[in-house]
Amino acid sequence: MFPKIQSHVLKYESINNHAELEDLCAEIAQCRFVGFDTEFVSEDSYRPELCLIQVAFGDRLAIIDPYRVETTDPFWEVLSQPGRIVIAHAAREEIRFCYRFSGKPIAGLFDTQLAAGFVGMEYPASLATLVQRLVGKSLPKGETRTNWRHRPLSKDQITYALHDVVDLENMYQQLNTMVCDLNRETWVAEETDNLQQKVIDAETRENWHRVSGSSGLNPRQLETVRQLWLWREDRARETDRIPRRVMRDDLLVELAKKASTNIDKIRSIRGLERRGYTGQYEAIAEAIRVALDTPDEDLPRRPRGTRRSVSPMLSQFLSTSIACISRQHKLAPPIVGNADDVRELLGYELEHRNNDPEPSLLKGWRGDIVGKSFRRLLAGELAIRVADVSETQPLEFIEVTP
Repeated sequence: MFPKIQSHVLKYESINNHAELEDLCAEIAQCRFVGFDTEFVSEDSYRPELCLIQVAFGDRLAIIDPYRVETTDPFWEVLSQPGRIVIAHAAREEIRFCYRFSGKPIAGLFDTQLAAGFVGMEYPASLATLVQRLVGKSLPKGETRTNWRHRPLSKDQITYALHDVVDLENMYQQLNTMVCDLNRETWVAEETDNLQQKVIDAETRENWHRVSGSSGLNPRQLETVRQLWLWREDRARETDRIPRRVMRDDLLVELAKKASTNIDKIRSIRGLERRGYTGQYEAIAEAIRVALDTPDEDLPRRPRGTRRSVSPMLSQFLSTSIACISRQHKLAPPIVGNADDVRELLGYELEHRNNDPEPSLLKGWRGDIVGKSFRRLLAGELAIRVADVSETQPLEFIEVTP
């Protein structure tokens, strides 16, 4: 057994070594439900630093201290194995941790924030909001900006952390019942898979194209940005720093425009003469040299020309209709889509090109409830009318008589 410690009214087990963690994971493996949360620090490191894991299963609570156990890998391995419902709230970072330590997504994940959006609740709702609404109690405050790296943790810190998991199974039972009553189990599962895949893609794909200010560059300059981005990632990983603190985006773009491997010219760019770049000029020049030597056929393709201008009134009208669709289907509008999604759909429908990716509003459950309705609106087969002026969303769709 693990040592049980009293934290105000919450009893929990403190996991401080590898043997205790292995025993805990063996017991979790036999459970049908497990809720968990993490505390981490991400302001000044290449990747978020895992500082604490809180676990709730059955009538038990546990605190895993990553600084004291040999490795947290066994915990993530058990979460990545099918056979249980894993409950978490706003689980993007938890997904990231699981993939980092196990190489796999969380199996059986139920994200309470995500599920709430599918039953008409606020989205994205904070944990405190959902606990208040579903459980009828308030979470403790005061440790939001706490230093989770500090040891020993105070009783208030531990209490705050444990309260993030004590109600997760209760919340799951209520939300899952509402999801099932609306026959949306497949929708929630689909969106959960999409969320996990997006997180994994962000961990594994080159994201150089997101460098601010690079959209107007030519292919050779884009390749230079890519090579400098790769250098920056390697440097950030080596020094455990946030990439933009290694080199700002605007400096990457300026280097790409200059396209010079001359170290004196590199150093002369305002911002690059600082001491922090001492010893890195050769590596920066080499990244630029690789880009300049890249064959034309291997350069990033120039972004395709924009489609014809879409009527702002039409775009605004369809964006408003998302709220209408959401109201009719008891969905939180932000989980359905936004103005960018609408513009993507309009461009696709009005000027479809070969190999264009299918817009998100035409895929999966969104395609069933949004894509079909939008296409009928564009064809003049549906109209929107004011149904109830007293409602927050007073609009509804009606059929147009031929």
